[in-house]
Formats: sequence, C-alpha cells, structure tokens
Amino acid sequence: MSEQPLPREIRCVLVPVGNLRLLLPNATVAEVITLPTPEPVESAPDWLLGRIAWRGWRVPLVSFTKLAGAEEGDAGLSVRVAVLKALGGHAKLPFVAVVTQGFPRLTTLNAELIIPTHDGTPLAPGVKAEVLVRDDVAVIPDLEGIEEQLVEMLDLAS
Repeated sequence: MSEQPLPREIRCVLVPVGNLRLLLPNATVAEVITLPTPEPVESAPDWLLGRIAWRGWRVPLVSFTKLAGAEEGDAGLSVRVAVLKALGGHAKLPFVAVVTQGFPRLTTLNAELIIPTHDGTPLAPGVKAEVLVRDDVAVIPDLEGIEEQLVEMLDLAS
C-alpha cells in the first residue's frame, strides 16, 4: 500500500470574529447562516450563547470572542453564524456554531505562508496557535478542546 503525500496547499477560510480572524480548513465550515435566536442553556458560561436549530440538529452557539477574552469588534457589521463540522467524533455533537462578523474569506495556503507568532505567553482559552497569514494575524482555534468542554457542559457523553 502506497502512502498518499500530504497536499502542498490547503484551502482555508479566515473567519472574522470580533477583532480576531479564525483560520480553519475550508472543509470544516458546513454553512454560514444568518443569526437565529438561540435557545438558552441553563448554567452556561457567557461564551455559550445557547443552542440554535440547524438542519434538524440543536447546535451549540459559541462566542469565540467571549471565550478568548477578545474585543467584540465593529457592532455595525452584520452578524452571522458559521456552522462548523465537529472534529471530536462525538455522535451527539456533530456540529458547533460560532458567531461571526462579516463574511469568511477563502484563501489557499501552504506551510510557507503560515508563520507562528506566539511569544511564549499563555494562549487565550480556546486558542491553539497564533499565526501570521500573509498580512493577516489569525488564530487557530482549539476546536477539539472547545468540543470537549461542550460535551461535558451539555452532558452529551455517550
């Protein structure tokens, strides 16, 4: 059996959340929708805004800016929701939604275009890495860690 070489380039999206940009593989984003009214979750932290109905699922809606302690950004921008495919393999949590401002921007990247910028200080909650992508500062979210917190919080363990 021959091993497939890793792709030299990967299609990604820069998702604006407040004053941050999340860098995600394009395949992670299932859909970008208008912001529906979330159903509240009892005893949830402020970064878990509730659950939204999407294609028959009750998807947890996360404010990444509140989770990471970042600035909310321009209130004049239209607020949307990026529904992301969950990576943790939890049957009861196949998707996680994130509040966005503006539209995600598609880009094609390779290893040379992503430059780590972390200075050794502790990363904000929910952040796996800080990077420079061309001229944009971006964060790579810790989606697996966020999903684990949601599974525990929402009592979704199988």
